[in-house]
Amino acid sequence: VQLQASGGGLVQAGGSLRLSCAASGLTFSGGGMGWFRQAPGKEREFVAAITWKGGSTYYADSVKGRSTISRDNAKNTVYLQMNSLKPEDTAVYYCAARHYGLGVPLKEGLYDYWGQGTLVTVSS
Repeated sequence: VQLQASGGGLVQAGGSLRLSCAASGLTFSGGGMGWFRQAPGKEREFVAAITWKGGSTYYADSVKGRSTISRDNAKNTVYLQMNSLKPEDTAVYYCAARHYGLGVPLKEGLYDYWGQGTLVTVSS
């Protein structure tokens, strides 16, 4: 199973980025996918997650209202659209996949697979 995250880059504050995470090697009939981020010197934190069935979503308060997570089941791909970016959004963003289970997975320990991370840098 491979998770390939992409879409990171350098953007000015107030700008937007769209992250993608393509999963290969597995077909998801349940579970979900999520995005986490780790800023320099900080622990990794939850950003957003979505279930494969039903598309239920959940967002961290820090990105709620500015970000949208979506999925394309046919492509096994999840997206994170981030708008109104702030310097404090600067981090390495990781996507993760949970193969089975109900509900929106919020905790790192619920995920089975992790991508390599993509760096998002927001300049002030």
